[in-house]
Amino acid sequence: MDRFPWLTAIVLLPLIAAMFIPLLPDKGGKVVRWYALAVGVIDFVLMCYTFWTHYDTSSATFQIVEKVAWVPQLGLNWAVSVDGLSAPLVLLAGLVTTLSIFAAWRVDRRPRLFYGLMLLLYAAQVGVFVAQDLLLFFIMWEIELVPVYLLVCIWGGQNRRYAATKFLMYTAIASIFILVAALAMAFYGSNTTFDIAELHLKQFPLALELLLYAGLLVAFGVKLAIVPFHTWLPDAHGEASSPVSMVLAGVLLKMGGYGLIRLNLELLPNAHIYFAPILAILGVINIVYGALNSFAQTNMKRRLAYSSISHMGFVLLGIASFTDVGVSGALLQMISHGLIAAVLFFLAGVTYDRTHTMMMNQMGGIGQALPKVFALFTIAALASLALPGMSGFASEIAVFMGITTSDVYSSTFRTGTVFFSAVGLILTPIYLLSMLRQVFYGPSSELMCDLVPSCDLDDVELKSQGNDEASCFGTNCDLPVDAKFEDANPRELFIAACFLALIVGIGFYPKMAMQMYDVKTVAVNAQVRESYRQAVQANPQIYAKGFWNSTISESKAPPLLGVVQ
Repeated sequence: MDRFPWLTAIVLLPLIAAMFIPLLPDKGGKVVRWYALAVGVIDFVLMCYTFWTHYDTSSATFQIVEKVAWVPQLGLNWAVSVDGLSAPLVLLAGLVTTLSIFAAWRVDRRPRLFYGLMLLLYAAQVGVFVAQDLLLFFIMWEIELVPVYLLVCIWGGQNRRYAATKFLMYTAIASIFILVAALAMAFYGSNTTFDIAELHLKQFPLALELLLYAGLLVAFGVKLAIVPFHTWLPDAHGEASSPVSMVLAGVLLKMGGYGLIRLNLELLPNAHIYFAPILAILGVINIVYGALNSFAQTNMKRRLAYSSISHMGFVLLGIASFTDVGVSGALLQMISHGLIAAVLFFLAGVTYDRTHTMMMNQMGGIGQALPKVFALFTIAALASLALPGMSGFASEIAVFMGITTSDVYSSTFRTGTVFFSAVGLILTPIYLLSMLRQVFYGPSSELMCDLVPSCDLDDVELKSQGNDEASCFGTNCDLPVDAKFEDANPRELFIAACFLALIVGIGFYPKMAMQMYDVKTVAVNAQVRESYRQAVQANPQIYAKGFWNSTISESKAPPLLGVVQ
């Protein structure tokens, strides 16, 4: 490398900074929290500067490539780069994680460990999105599991150990498929390589592609919370502290969607032809199932968790659409939902700090006491239900346009897909507006959550009446009857404003985000459509009549391969 390793610095800065936290002369946690926040801000500014000066939005190839032999005996290289798929998600991870650190300002139990884990999680997330080597991708994917497990297990609610263990088991077992697929693709053929750009040049047999695709679909489906691999998500969100939930919903779910586009769609286009209708059906199931279950929840964070499951269905629909606007909409949905979900879980935490409960039927009437929180929550909820002018509307309408205008599927399949997806859209405002009504309107209820006024993890016993998610988090461990209903403070207003400004900005001007990746998504979709065209020409009867169309129009796009230094 003949220049400064920008991406390497972005990945390693939080990791190296976390190692110095035990050396900080800090007893009350004040120094370490400022230190962690400063590291997050510096890293995010470094991302913005790097992409502003070195990233070319008109190129569909890998850029800012940094490659060094790491463990030559294993063929493992430190190979990092970005393109249209990864660059916006790197920025999303930097923003959400930095603001999550700021949201956890009141943590005073084991602050060194908490903020150290947050910085480690920061580095692992960015590492997943910039890894150009599949083995490095797998390593970063596994490293990310450790801090999430500990953050939920130590700072979570009453059932935190169960939720953390369930998360670890689901994601760790599923990630084995990533390793197996990486090894199979690397060792197939005459040359052994884990480099994604070089793997593009390999031609895999269809049978192998189908097996690889199925395994990776399971691995990424667990992270994306595809039904039926979703059950870890409501438990994790229900028990995790709000700053951790912000990262879970804002970034970690997007790793699954990124993996599906990066590996399944881009590396295995021939297998995608067969699995795309399955993805579309799974997307519809996610939308409807998540919405129905969300409506049934009385715990605020569990309702938001099922809402995330529902919104991830639109990502699957976009990936399966075979259209430029659909694939672009899927990526925009990941960005939009990352911002919306993060601010919703943050505001849920703000509300919990005042009420000491997540049960909505115990919060009625707090809108008069917390007008600023009520206003912020309302704006975020309207964004989540895809109100025009918000980013959620721009992303979901793009996905709908993609699936309805797809010339691959028959009109019958498209009509059924759009109809059932619309059912989920109708349910979304119902469960979100009813949440606002229960929490901020109506007669106030006496809070009945009994907390032992001690924050020692070994001694505290959380007892609750109808609120299993109650937890002793931060410095305020008073009984609910002693809680002070203070409105949002300047720190909380700043965090919410950062998210909402981007949500509204993207809603009115989607190109703000789409210009970073449009060229790339068009190129990926063109490759998939070409694979479809070749498959149909080889076997016109490959698909059942009335379900797929046998001919599609040509799509032109720049090549996917190659590297821009």
